[in-house]
Amino acid sequence: MAVTTSAPPRAHGSRALASPRRRTSRVAANAALVVIGICFLAPLTWLVLSAVDPGATAQTRLPSEVSGENLRAVLTTDIALRPLTISFVLSTLAAGVTVVAAVLASYPLSRYQMRFTKSFMYTVLFGTCLPVTAIMVPVFSLAVRTGTLDSIWATGLFMAATSLPMAIWMTKNFMDSVPISLEEAAWMDGASAMTALRRIVVPLMRPGLAVVFIYVFMQAWGNFFVPFLLLRSPEKQPAAVTIYQFFGQYGAIHYGQLAAFSLLYSLPVIVLYLIVSRGIGGSFAMSGAVKG
Repeated sequence: MAVTTSAPPRAHGSRALASPRRRTSRVAANAALVVIGICFLAPLTWLVLSAVDPGATAQTRLPSEVSGENLRAVLTTDIALRPLTISFVLSTLAAGVTVVAAVLASYPLSRYQMRFTKSFMYTVLFGTCLPVTAIMVPVFSLAVRTGTLDSIWATGLFMAATSLPMAIWMTKNFMDSVPISLEEAAWMDGASAMTALRRIVVPLMRPGLAVVFIYVFMQAWGNFFVPFLLLRSPEKQPAAVTIYQFFGQYGAIHYGQLAAFSLLYSLPVIVLYLIVSRGIGGSFAMSGAVKG
């Protein structure tokens, strides 16, 4: 006579035990996210409220009178328009040069098997950890010797060079996701490597190039130290340096005008991100590109 024993079901019990833990974890995670969100929103709230408050102070408060006086005060050629234009030129130049150089440098690293690829990538990774302040003294001396001090174009090219290591690392990872079989098909049709890169690889990795462009643009847009040292003329200094000078120009800080200028300074990056994210999208659209 065989005696069979069946184990008691544990699924419902373990699920019941795990359910309160999961709820507790979710509540804790949501609470942490709310705290982090408040920490980010508090300065933005002060910026918006102070920008429309003629009597703004360092405290966050509702304005007694909503006015555009602060915006009108900073929307002049010397205070806002010229520094923002110079910042846009510097950032666009640095981002454009960096993206082109990163694509050309990443193509052989991604498509060809070379013995020094891994060591080169580690060298590039080390270059991303090197602080720009460590090389500014020789760079300043080189700019003086070559006569490129106080040159907007030379400053933009140097800012592109400082962003190139991280751009190469990011671009290679994006390029690795593009199937090489598409290039092989183009090679069979008589296309050269550069033609395949220009007509096949680059269009398929446009979202990745957009990410690299935005990353470099934001780094250059918020860069204070490099333009402060290499651009000596007040009329050539970008908005990042103008904020510093505006902050202590009159001894007493005009918080309303400072908040209005900061809002204007933040708008180009936000607009660029919205345009790129809407026009290109957030993922690689390569479905159907390779047919089995």
